[in-house]
Amino acid sequence: MAVAVCSLLWDATRFGPQKITYDSDGYHLVRFPYEESAESYDPWQMHAPAHGGDTLSRFPDPRSGLIWPSHEGWGVLSALMFWRPDSRPHEYRWRFVRDPLSLSTGYDSTATTDSTETGGGQYRSYVWQIFVRPGTPLGLKISARGRGDTKIAAPLMHAQFKLAIHTDVLTP
Repeated sequence: MAVAVCSLLWDATRFGPQKITYDSDGYHLVRFPYEESAESYDPWQMHAPAHGGDTLSRFPDPRSGLIWPSHEGWGVLSALMFWRPDSRPHEYRWRFVRDPLSLSTGYDSTATTDSTETGGGQYRSYVWQIFVRPGTPLGLKISARGRGDTKIAAPLMHAQFKLAIHTDVLTP
């Protein structure tokens, strides 16, 4: 079975802090640099700066948060997020979104998940599976909430976003 993979990494120690800004949906689209790093892998150019616009995207603009599937198939999405443990959120939320910037098919969120703070570090991993198609980008969106559902710009310290596309999907 053929698998096309894109693996992105952003880390505050290497790239500096990521400013958390909330979109109209109450979530932040996590941005990823275009340069290769130890974890980043993109031989199919699914995270290329030319996707989705007339000009090249530059990290950390919103388009740097997108993966553009190179093939149609069954996509396994995964994410890893670390928030600074001494930040003030009471609840953490995350979701995968098809076309989060409404550049092609329109915003379509899936697999929204939340959890409360823990006594230790605020580390979350997350997996979801969906059909993916070229021309419809994918994004990882996050939100940190205080009591009373107040959005907090909690420091994100590390993030990974990965897509594995299984291209040999059987049809009846």
